[in-house]
Amino acid sequence: MNTTKTTRKHRNARLQCCAALIGATAALAAHAQTPPSGSSVSIYGLMDLGVEYVNNVGATGSSLTRMPSNTGTLPSRLGFRGSEDLGGGLKAIFTLEMGLAPDQGTLGQGGRGFGRQSFVGLEGPWGSVTAGRQYSMLFYSMLNADVMGPALYAPGSLDSYIPNARADNALSYRGTFGGFTLGAEYSFGRDTVNAGPSPVGTNCAGESATDSKACRQWSAMAKYDTPTWGAALAYDRQNGRNTTGATDLVFGNLNSSSKSDSRLAVNGYVKVAGAKIGAGLIRRDNDGDAAKPRSDLWFIGASYPLTGNLTLDGQYLRLNYKSVSDFDSQMLAARLTYALSKRTAIYTQIGHIRNDRLAAVSVSGGAAGSNPAAGASQTGFNVGVRHAF
Repeated sequence: MNTTKTTRKHRNARLQCCAALIGATAALAAHAQTPPSGSSVSIYGLMDLGVEYVNNVGATGSSLTRMPSNTGTLPSRLGFRGSEDLGGGLKAIFTLEMGLAPDQGTLGQGGRGFGRQSFVGLEGPWGSVTAGRQYSMLFYSMLNADVMGPALYAPGSLDSYIPNARADNALSYRGTFGGFTLGAEYSFGRDTVNAGPSPVGTNCAGESATDSKACRQWSAMAKYDTPTWGAALAYDRQNGRNTTGATDLVFGNLNSSSKSDSRLAVNGYVKVAGAKIGAGLIRRDNDGDAAKPRSDLWFIGASYPLTGNLTLDGQYLRLNYKSVSDFDSQMLAARLTYALSKRTAIYTQIGHIRNDRLAAVSVSGGAAGSNPAAGASQTGFNVGVRHAF
């Protein structure tokens, strides 16, 4: 009988000890999850997915029905953002943001863990200085004038770099003073992902001890915004790298560090009677394309709220190559978005592209594999749903 009581006492003691350990662990975990005073960490994201129909695909002119991976009206993502107040108006900041392909449940940007953004830095009244994978100033310059943004039928269909203008190994500065925003960014090695796994990967890691120009990239921006109008000017330049053989490839044929691919963007917008009208030009000089190195991408569009919940967007785009004929493309795009709430919307959008005799540009930037035959026109139609959190 005494042995039984002793066993029960030992068992109770062990249970009390385990309970105390569990309680202490839970308290420590709760403390670890609570940011220190003056700090904040937030989780955010967006899921955007629909069904797309594209006609006149390939040499046979067949149709294609799919769920596009890259984008709908906006690319899907999951992100973490945080800051810490260091006093005197100074903050430490960070962002980790991954791209998602919701149709497959996979990561975007060539399978990177945080392929959209991954940076840390300091922010104050003078602006912010950050280091890591981050956007080029070309991206920021387009935000207000391009009413379609990174959608299926938008400037990204004619130039995939526009919605994907970001670089690895980059230092960046941005500051806003009154209505003026100034920015500059410099990358020591602009893209470490191979072309092929990623639609925008370039296999140009750079950071070479023997070639100070290899895979370097830089951009700059000056922007002015008022409540009723704004204008922006930006420049983006990417260097290639020296290659040694057929298996040592750089996407875009920038096979020498003396070759570059640059874009000069000029754009603006005005708000009139509830509508926003935006227009711009992107001039590209691409040493990697010997046949057609210079091009102009023009766009003009408008966004108008038909009701408090329903918005109509439309845009006309033209890609024109200099000193060469029969490679031009023209595109029309329209979109209706109905907001079910502040976070959830349903939409439908349509795009049509007309290619010159030698051009084979797809109307859709949603995924690879939808290009028409050279000289063929193409129409795309999409319906989908978007939810932000």
